[in-house]
Amino acid sequence: MAACLVLTLPLEFVLGARVYRRFRALAYAVVPVVLVFSVWDIIGIVRQHWTYNPRFVTGIRLIFDMPLEELVFFVVIPICGLLTYEAVGRVLAGVRRSRRPSKADVRA
Repeated sequence: MAACLVLTLPLEFVLGARVYRRFRALAYAVVPVVLVFSVWDIIGIVRQHWTYNPRFVTGIRLIFDMPLEELVFFVVIPICGLLTYEAVGRVLAGVRRSRRPSKADVRA
């Protein structure tokens, strides 16, 4: 998860994604995802639909035996997705602006 954050962090600064700078909007986007998927995960754990291999988790368990890694995943992946989405949007907007004819070109 750290690698995902490190690899997408330049999108904030180099391409100006402005995800971390708008904390309230980030929270409005991430909190519902975390809540819905955490509830879904907990239901799956309680009903024994799935388990987690101890070799691949830290052993830190949260409410209803949910591994810490699951919560981290539900926070990190949406943030990386938002960074990517915003960065692509900024790049495409720049491309559209550069392709728009100037007023001098239109008059000619």
